[in-house]
Amino acid sequence: MPSYYEIPVIIPSYEPDEKLIALLAALQEADIRHVVVVDDGSGERYASFFSRAAAFTNCEVLHHAVNLGKGRALKTAFNYCLLTYGSNAGGSGSDCHAFPGCVTADSDGQHTPADILACMRKLWDNPESLILGCRDFDGPEVPARSSFGNKCTRQVFRYLLGVSVSDTQTGLRAIPAFFMEKLLEVKGERFEYETNMLIEAKNLNVRILEVPVKTIYIEENRTSHFNPVKDSLRIYLVFGKFLFSSLSSSVVDLLLFHLFCTLLYTPEGGLWGMPYIILSTVFARVISAVYNFLINYKVVFRSRERIAVTAVKYFLLAVCQMMCSALLVNGLYGVFGGVEVAVKMPVDVFLFFVSFLFQREFVYKGGPAD
Repeated sequence: MPSYYEIPVIIPSYEPDEKLIALLAALQEADIRHVVVVDDGSGERYASFFSRAAAFTNCEVLHHAVNLGKGRALKTAFNYCLLTYGSNAGGSGSDCHAFPGCVTADSDGQHTPADILACMRKLWDNPESLILGCRDFDGPEVPARSSFGNKCTRQVFRYLLGVSVSDTQTGLRAIPAFFMEKLLEVKGERFEYETNMLIEAKNLNVRILEVPVKTIYIEENRTSHFNPVKDSLRIYLVFGKFLFSSLSSSVVDLLLFHLFCTLLYTPEGGLWGMPYIILSTVFARVISAVYNFLINYKVVFRSRERIAVTAVKYFLLAVCQMMCSALLVNGLYGVFGGVEVAVKMPVDVFLFFVSFLFQREFVYKGGPAD
């Protein structure tokens, strides 16, 4: 009878040391039956470690000719596991979900067999959920750079994605089989891939569950290949598309608003009996909304819904936002006077945050296109 001990454990490894061998020995001692190690182009100098790894009866070693990054190593292992353990369990092709999924762990000794088994057990009981082994970042043993970086990232996740995760950078994850298939097509070759994984879980409405695990940092995490500057930049660039779309749309809107204010202003105050500020807001917002919608649909949220359905929801939101902007700007300008654009900017900054939340939860809820 299959059990969670059959779930394969994936360990991507680049330039390992004795901690990898100690982990593999502990996993075999714990009767974990399938381990897949990926040599991410470590080179001849480290070949002996992978030869020793292959000697464990429960371990398979896959190799990259050159260093391709943790994201690519995970994809290599996902593909191997789907083909090997899925087909062995009686499935093939898209029907390889007879096994529940896999567990990923780091090779540097941060994850204990007990915590790995806890994630395996959780996945066995929740085969449709993404399981995260989450550390406590308030303890004295946590390096300052790790604590600060993770706390900042989880706040960004909470606002931009509506995902509340206590450990966004954990490498200990139990991933359901159906989600492994989806992740093969997710962008990201290095550490940013794990961030993209959480974004994809949100987009596909995959439930995220957490398992508390021990917080272990060996030599203050000095052996980690995570570059706190370069790799953090890659991670935060994932969110750049959200900001670019909205900020560039705001610039287009402001420029068009100023242009229409100049063109439509009359001594009587406007055209067709309407204030020129309201008219300028409407014309500018219609054009900028079309621009913003196309970028969000194709690039930012990559919606799976039909463009017509998404467009209706988007433009309903855009009309509400436009009316709020026009009324607020016209009312505040009547009270404070000054330059129209100066009044409009803070109003639209506020409405930007409100609009993003509605777009995230209502307009593009369908997630990325297949």
